[in-house]
Amino acid sequence: MAHTGNCGGTTAVSGVQEFYKQGRIRHAMVKVGIIGLGTMGRQHMEAYRQMPDVEVAAVYDRREERTASFAQEYGVFAASDFDTLLSRCDIIDICTPTYRHAEYALPAIEAGKAVVCEKPLARTLEECERIVEAVKNHNTPFMPAHVLRFFPEYRTAHQLIRNGAVGTVAAVRMRRGGDFPRTRSDWYADFEKSGGVILDLIIHDFDWLLWTLGAVERVYAKALTFRNLQYLDYTLVTLKFKNGAVGHIEGVWCDPGGFKVNFEVCGDTGMIEYDSTRQVALQVATRAEDGAGGGVQVPESPAVHNPYYLELRHFVDCVQAGQTPEITVEDGYNAVRLALAAIESAQTGRVITL
Repeated sequence: MAHTGNCGGTTAVSGVQEFYKQGRIRHAMVKVGIIGLGTMGRQHMEAYRQMPDVEVAAVYDRREERTASFAQEYGVFAASDFDTLLSRCDIIDICTPTYRHAEYALPAIEAGKAVVCEKPLARTLEECERIVEAVKNHNTPFMPAHVLRFFPEYRTAHQLIRNGAVGTVAAVRMRRGGDFPRTRSDWYADFEKSGGVILDLIIHDFDWLLWTLGAVERVYAKALTFRNLQYLDYTLVTLKFKNGAVGHIEGVWCDPGGFKVNFEVCGDTGMIEYDSTRQVALQVATRAEDGAGGGVQVPESPAVHNPYYLELRHFVDCVQAGQTPEITVEDGYNAVRLALAAIESAQTGRVITL
């Protein structure tokens, strides 16, 4: 089920948003600046290239050679510093490593720019709080890029669950992962920078679960993160939701067989199942009253609509319309808060109450 780009609730407008609200540049080119030109910066660049009303006006990376190479490849302006990027753009798109998110998000917000920031919102809860406060004080459009909400299987499953397709949810099992991510700077291997498999990887699932099932009451986690194993990480996190449901989330950075995800959501009238390795990935099975089983397949393909395009298109549409994005800065904060609670549990062996 493709996302149509409708925005969430409205909010007061200021800065760049005021221009769009008044219609002064509603039909003009939206100028985007991308900071951080690694894997995600490239993914976002490819998405913007498909939008006729968007121009990537500048790009910037702390590595000068990467900035120059990226700019030459895509025919865009190479900014020599972040201030230059800010001065040329309406929207700032932050694709840097996690530990630098707040460093760039805060001055962009304070400059009155619209900001979309890759997940997680920031490395620490204190940095997240500063971002939330800045967005509130400066009244600027902001969206944490939790792209999982725009994957068709996850979006459809969310809607089915909220519409009662499986009745009252009792248990959820989710798995995500592949091999250990490697980069030139090797920042994923530095827990202080990445937060390991819990903060970097399964925060996707945390956000989806909070969106779908609501608040979490208690967290318990086990992980290999603190055993000093080189390029191996794994976690199993158990969540108790305030509505009574139980969740088991598995994060894997030790599978050389390729990236894969799956989940099962069990309720008192049925189950939704998703496995990315199966050709027909999303399947709903409903219990008949006499106990006989029947399956209804929902043939959704992630290749039909690029989730990164849908996510960024949604944000651009919201900026143009002067509306609040579907994913709020508070959503980003709540996902990090849950991830950090899971990390605390893995470190201490205790159940953490939220």
